[in-house]
Amino acid sequence: MITFNELKKINVNEHTEKKGNLTYLSWAWSVDQLLSNDPMATWEYKEPKQFGDTLMVFCSVTAFSKTMTAQLPVLDYKNKAVLNPDAMAVNTAMQRCLAKAIALHGIGLYIYAGEDLPQIEPIGQDDLENVIKEINKADSVDELMGIYKEASTKFDKVSLAKLKTYLTDRKNELEA
Repeated sequence: MITFNELKKINVNEHTEKKGNLTYLSWAWSVDQLLSNDPMATWEYKEPKQFGDTLMVFCSVTAFSKTMTAQLPVLDYKNKAVLNPDAMAVNTAMQRCLAKAIALHGIGLYIYAGEDLPQIEPIGQDDLENVIKEINKADSVDELMGIYKEASTKFDKVSLAKLKTYLTDRKNELEA
């Protein structure tokens, strides 16, 4: 079975969006990753709790034989609690809370710690050169995408930037 430590190393940056100074992880992508790693995973939204004119939503995700619950106030684009939220604002908060509850199992957790990338063990020059060799041997753009997806979970930003150059060059060769 996949472990928390493996899940927390998944680079989710390509599946996020920025709103102001906040980073949001796609709930749909989070669900896809969760169910790909634990097809028996389930989630449940709890009854929202009112605080004055504001609302807090709750979501419990059961995966890998463990239930984790996250809470999230209904927020506006300025990260302020919405007064008397409408159904759309509540729905948005519920989906964000689902992504947050999934993160408690490891997928994208680093986003909530304010980090840009998960903590990745240093990769040696030989590892980088091996991936470059794979890129140069790739026979299709789909194969290149698979190589990049795998590499994005293992390499830091600097190494990924180097790989992108090789990927772009090889993609251009394949499409020529």
